[in-house]
Amino acid sequence: MQSYFRNFVSDMEKTLLPICLFLCIEVCLVSAVFLQKVNVWPMPNYLSNGDKTLYMGNDFELETAGSKFADASGILKDGFLRVMDIVKLDHVIDDSHSTLNESALLKGLKVVIQSPNNELQYGVDESYKLTVPGPGYAHIEAPTVYGALHGLQTFSQLCHFNFKTRVIEVNLVPWTIIDMPRFPYRGLLIDTARHYLPLPVIKNVIDSMTYAKLNVLHWHIVDTQSFPLEIPSYPKLWKGAYSASERYTFADAAEIVSYAERRGVNVLAEIDVPGHAASWGFGYPSLWPSANCTQPLDVSNEFTFKVIDGILSEFKKIFKFRFVHLGGDEVDTGCWESTPHVQRWLAEHKMNGSEAYEYFVLKAQKIALSHGYEIVNWEETFNNFGDKLSPKTVVQNWLEIGVAERAVAAGFRCIVSNQDKWYLNYVHSTWDQVYSNEPLTNITNPKLQALVIGGEVCSWGEFIDGSDIQQTIWPRAAAAAERLWTSYDKLAKDPRQVTERLAHFSSEPKSILKEKGSFGHVMTNWLRT
Repeated sequence: MQSYFRNFVSDMEKTLLPICLFLCIEVCLVSAVFLQKVNVWPMPNYLSNGDKTLYMGNDFELETAGSKFADASGILKDGFLRVMDIVKLDHVIDDSHSTLNESALLKGLKVVIQSPNNELQYGVDESYKLTVPGPGYAHIEAPTVYGALHGLQTFSQLCHFNFKTRVIEVNLVPWTIIDMPRFPYRGLLIDTARHYLPLPVIKNVIDSMTYAKLNVLHWHIVDTQSFPLEIPSYPKLWKGAYSASERYTFADAAEIVSYAERRGVNVLAEIDVPGHAASWGFGYPSLWPSANCTQPLDVSNEFTFKVIDGILSEFKKIFKFRFVHLGGDEVDTGCWESTPHVQRWLAEHKMNGSEAYEYFVLKAQKIALSHGYEIVNWEETFNNFGDKLSPKTVVQNWLEIGVAERAVAAGFRCIVSNQDKWYLNYVHSTWDQVYSNEPLTNITNPKLQALVIGGEVCSWGEFIDGSDIQQTIWPRAAAAAERLWTSYDKLAKDPRQVTERLAHFSSEPKSILKEKGSFGHVMTNWLRT
């Protein structure tokens, strides 16, 4: 019956579940609903709590005495103010507190950060310790400001509006939470090539990521359909945009990176080569093999690689993340093999189409390495070329089962994004399937497990634009976020055990999705599935 139920709720085209099944499941879940007390998402790696209640003062303050982090750029202060806006969003707060016990007052939050450095990079320490011992002050201790930001988000989830007293309360005090991520890479892909996404929409997505402790925005900037980004050294490239208004200036891209970094989110920029690149030729037609055969990019033309070099040179000015994504997927070499001048080049170099594909991928990798980047490629490059790839390659698995296992066995790092579970544009994929998707499946050697640097959910844009991207992403991305953050032994073995907590994260009034005016997909109240 459980299998039938899961299959039913994943198929939106079927009729309503019979009433008898509804009642059966309600009976099974009712005790879990009422016993659920801790509504933090993702679940911390250690927590303890009590049964006392404090209320938040109107002048709730941030203190940083003893911290080595000077916060000259205001990253911590801005993070605190954002969290306070979320906490106080729910309802009108009673300013008087006249009937409340002053001995239960929570006056502020003391944050102590060990490192004075605010550099955000892959592998930065994101751990934190949050304590709410009693009246007075809550405390966050963290090695870096980015761990402290996570602590602030967790603290916000401990705060709730009391409808009787009309104040913000922290229940279940005293709290001790010690937390750190399971994987250093916890990503979300957005696609601005299939549908243009305005800057406020992208910023909204970044804000929502922080609430679930996702830390990498994979920006699939360009593709066959459009090239919306300004590249100053090759200014005709963005002639491939859908329209003159559906473009990102170089300053726009820099703003997105800065906005994300101040929230603890790295931006992974992607140009997908040699396939998925027909839009490049609208500005520079010589990048096409021919006017009638527009991709892959012309492998025989040295100008192709000069343009790639120019793009990555410009990227290095604003995209500071250690990695750049070079794509490399779904390459059909038919255009090369059918275009006369490319045919001649292949013959001169004694290559067939697949060998030219390898030549292109490896040459693009060398260009990226020359700019100080490490490379992420889609799995086809590993499937086809194996150990010929640079050892600094990260293989992103999206197609085949077992690729992650084979990639790490070959010594490569891997990001798991298998399309059957973690492609959010596949709307038939349910949150419980997303939650159950384990990146380390069949990888038991600890040294090989360490090569799986994390995972990524992907919101491809063929049928998604700014009007529905958040509804497509959430709450399923949150299910993946817990899988990637929470230690394996703390994860629920049965997703139904976290149903109420995920519903709380997704639907409570102070959810950051609603604070920013974007609602995730509804988890039905009658069964919370």
